[in-house]
Amino acid sequence: MSSHQLSIAFQTDKPLAAYGPLAAQAEAYGFDGVTVYNDMLYQPAWLPLLEIARATSRVRIGPAAVNPFTCHPMNLASNAALIDEASNGRAYLGLVRGGWLDFVGLHPKAPVTALAEAFACVRHLLRRSKEPLAGSLFPLAGGDSLRWTIQNPEIPFLLGTWGEKTLRACLPFISEVKVGGSANPDAAAWMRGLIDSHAHAAGRRSEDVGWWWVLSVWWTRTPPRHAPWPAGRWRSIYRL
Repeated sequence: MSSHQLSIAFQTDKPLAAYGPLAAQAEAYGFDGVTVYNDMLYQPAWLPLLEIARATSRVRIGPAAVNPFTCHPMNLASNAALIDEASNGRAYLGLVRGGWLDFVGLHPKAPVTALAEAFACVRHLLRRSKEPLAGSLFPLAGGDSLRWTIQNPEIPFLLGTWGEKTLRACLPFISEVKVGGSANPDAAAWMRGLIDSHAHAAGRRSEDVGWWWVLSVWWTRTPPRHAPWPAGRWRSIYRL
């Protein structure tokens, strides 16, 4: 994998049949990854990702990102495993606290703990471990496991966050950090510095944890000239 990659992300507000052709175009243009969001009141990420998996052969794919409050880690693990199987091992799973949760009456009391436990729970399930898993929010009783063959129990994990506390808690589990919605070049050095300063305590090598930076955002009623995608929001994501 190159140390510098360019990915494109699509909002999930399109006809289901549109995602495959969009992803195929992105792959043909040389993008390294195609992701979709999982924002509240938009389509869930999983079926668009399945369409993307079937239409592509090279790009990395995954949600950026889902939250463990509206989708339990049991379902996160199962869906991620199926997308990884459909894409022949090209999937990753992105988790984030999420926004607009108050719309459905959700007010997470311990979001940092929830994200760390969710990563641990999903990994435990993907490995099909029958051991109990302790946790204050997402424990597993043990004695059973997912009942089908998981193609890749080590699917990479991505964390979406700006927070140092969240980063520190989740560093033992993740391969990448997504810093969203910034055009400030100083944010790059800032996030890299946080990863470097906390990696050792988390039992990680700093160079093994990459990060994504969302460079630009467009909202347009008219697509850019010759663009293969319809009007709407899209983002280019630079992975470092």
